[in-house]
Amino acid sequence: MQPVQTITYAKKLLPSGNLQVKFFVKRGIKEKYGYLLLCENMPEQEILMEIRQRLEFHESTRADFYRFNFTRGLKDDHTFFLYSA
Repeated sequence: MQPVQTITYAKKLLPSGNLQVKFFVKRGIKEKYGYLLLCENMPEQEILMEIRQRLEFHESTRADFYRFNFTRGLKDDHTFFLYSA
């Protein structure tokens, strides 16, 4: 059974019109934080859904581990950044 994952975030509208989202993910004793850049202002549920989808993709593909393996066909995502806290 996986520990419960808690996501909190703060959003900021940039002068360019983009929305910057700083988020924190807590799962058990592991904590991560990151940034997400969105092209438009979205409702809270959609922001949480977008963060969850990107986290799932990141974990399922292990994109950071296989970044230089060109056979997987993965591209860097310059609108989503994830760090270990």
